[in-house]
Amino acid sequence: MARRLNVQRLATVLGILVLALGAVCVFAATRGARWGAAPPEPGERVAAQVKAQRGAQAEVRYVVAGRGPALCGYAGLRGQEAVTAFVSRPNRILFADDPLPEEFKAMQDRDCPGFLTAPPRPAAAA
Repeated sequence: MARRLNVQRLATVLGILVLALGAVCVFAATRGARWGAAPPEPGERVAAQVKAQRGAQAEVRYVVAGRGPALCGYAGLRGQEAVTAFVSRPNRILFADDPLPEEFKAMQDRDCPGFLTAPPRPAAAA
């Protein structure tokens, strides 16, 4: 004999599941839960941006915090003394030698006021 589906019982069970899922969502939202991967730390973000733009041999030599999430500093290639200034934001990095010098200057003035205008010199050996 075929078993009949009790629609009323099914509606009750589904209603309880929807309420439970809603409670979990409200709990997670009030606790600041993030869905997905956590954003990288600022230092890791800058290193990844520099390597993506300048290649695997690129390294961050000096970095300071700017306004908000911006970081400013100098990057160069391993084994070379020359460095280039940069301004990094979470979704963008601009270098002083990019083909957008006015945009770099505006970004530097806005995000890194007072940032060094000349690269730091290595300390003389004592």
